[in-house]
Amino acid sequence: MTGELGETAGGAASGTTWRSFTLVAMAVLGVLVLVALGLTLREVNRQRDRALALQKHSYEVMILTANLSGTIARAEASLGRYVISVDDRLGQAYSADWLLASQQITRLKRITHDNPEQQRAIAALREAFRGRTDELGDVALSTFYKRNNQALALYYKAGRAPSRAAIDVLLDRIGVQERQVLDQRTGVALASVARSSAIASALGVFGILILLGAVGMGWLTVTALGERAAARAEAETERDRSIELEAAVAKASAELLAQEAKLRQVQKLEAVGQLTGGIAHDFNNMLAVVIGGLELARRHVGDDPVAAQRHIANASEGAERAAALTRRLLAFSREESLRSETLDPAGLISGMSDLFDRTLGDGITVDVAPPSEPGWMVRSDRIQLENALLNLAVNARDAMDGRGRLTIGVAQVSLSEGAVGTCRAGEYVALTVSDTGCGMPPELLERVFEPFFTTKPSGKGTGLGLSQVFAFARHAEGQVQLESTVGVGTTITLYLPRHRAETASASVKPTLATAAAQQSGLDIFVVEDDPRVLNATMGALEELGHRAVACDDPIVAPGMLDRLGHVDLIISDVLMPGRTGPELIDTVTPLRPDMAVLFVTGYAGEAGGEAEFGGRHVLRKPFTLAGLARAIDAAVQDRPPHPVDSIAAE
Repeated sequence: MTGELGETAGGAASGTTWRSFTLVAMAVLGVLVLVALGLTLREVNRQRDRALALQKHSYEVMILTANLSGTIARAEASLGRYVISVDDRLGQAYSADWLLASQQITRLKRITHDNPEQQRAIAALREAFRGRTDELGDVALSTFYKRNNQALALYYKAGRAPSRAAIDVLLDRIGVQERQVLDQRTGVALASVARSSAIASALGVFGILILLGAVGMGWLTVTALGERAAARAEAETERDRSIELEAAVAKASAELLAQEAKLRQVQKLEAVGQLTGGIAHDFNNMLAVVIGGLELARRHVGDDPVAAQRHIANASEGAERAAALTRRLLAFSREESLRSETLDPAGLISGMSDLFDRTLGDGITVDVAPPSEPGWMVRSDRIQLENALLNLAVNARDAMDGRGRLTIGVAQVSLSEGAVGTCRAGEYVALTVSDTGCGMPPELLERVFEPFFTTKPSGKGTGLGLSQVFAFARHAEGQVQLESTVGVGTTITLYLPRHRAETASASVKPTLATAAAQQSGLDIFVVEDDPRVLNATMGALEELGHRAVACDDPIVAPGMLDRLGHVDLIISDVLMPGRTGPELIDTVTPLRPDMAVLFVTGYAGEAGGEAEFGGRHVLRKPFTLAGLARAIDAAVQDRPPHPVDSIAAE
């Protein structure tokens, strides 16, 4: 009995101990479960906050990238309108948007500091943006200084520059990278939440307290998932909105570009119309000199040969000026370099007196004021300087409506730095052209040097005269200054730097060279489709003592050449219907390998034009008798297959 009681007491003690141990263990387990549930809940909250923060960061990067693209597009659109309208407000809008784009790049770099791959892409974006800034800065600077032709050319060139495409590619790359990072981060966050939920579910089997804790944990988890889902939905909405904004910006940009293209086409057509009328106006001036001189020469050829020769010389000078004008128009696109020489401005103006009289008409009285200190020279291109003075004189005549007084003066001045425009400090020769015309209001004075701007009626001016004078002065490191009073008149002063030299070449008037051909009695085959040019060329060759055969069709020329005997030289026009001059020469050269070739053309072409004609000699139209003789000599003395390194031109 005693043994049974001992066993019962021992069993009770053992059961109490076990239960106590179990209770303690359960309590410990309950505490551990509660701690585990607390840690799990804390981890879920931390993952949620981190996921939301990363999603917010990703959407901020994508939205900032889209805004940066829109800002750049808006800035370039403002610059395009600024180039076209020269409205300073548009220039300011471009500068503000471009500065905003730079700030957005800086912010983008700052918020992606934890992503080395995006940092490299943003560094490349910054470099492309700097290159784009330099390209567009040149456009804005040219527009600011009213060099609209140059600005338009630079703007069109910038539109095709690789920097703009590079910026778009880099912005797309940054957006794609951020979307990939966002997807990765979303997957990691979902996996973490799922793992925490599994742990909470496993711990829920340990009791009511654990169950209540699990229910609470589950509630908190569901709440966290709901918040995350709401955040994801909101982010998706923002992303869709960003895409819609990008599409709207792209559509608006495309419409703007289309409208700008239409506007440029309209302006181009208007400029071509003005240019055509202006060229006709200038050629009428030249032809007036030629026709008047020839008519006077015809009247005096019998009774006064000296006067007839003088009138013929004046007509020749007018024709040469018309030819020079044609060459400048043809060479306009390739910016032909000036041929500078030392000139005496006073002597040059004196030598132009007859030209002024015949160009301006009898209604204009021309006064030439002598210089206060003779002997001051300038370094410039003679033809360009003469044309600049003639342009100013013609503009003055039109401002006076054909009647008034024109005063041309030469003065010597010493200028300080910045005293007149961009002139450096030093000594300058000031050429002034003053008229007694209608004058101009201040709003027109600000635009007179713009290309294609003119106050003359349609067909009476190109709008290029004063802009060419301005370009000539800037090329010569000088300046043009214009002063005008409405109802009183206008004075335009051309400042050119003084050039110190012992002798001047302006006082020596060019004379026509005599045609003294070294080669004579040559057998020459002439191919020219224009009958008047063909007759003139044949007459010139007969005058030089050559035997010439004419052909007015390049298609039948090879057959005629086959029927001829020995031919020393073939003279061919370049642009002819049916077959060009180079194509004709390629056809007949294998049959006549020892025959010399001379091309005659009025096309300007590129500098170093001999490369365009297979190294053959080229004679430019119009040419003199002496020029034709020299070209023939050069072509005959340098026959193929020897290469030719020069162009004979008159």
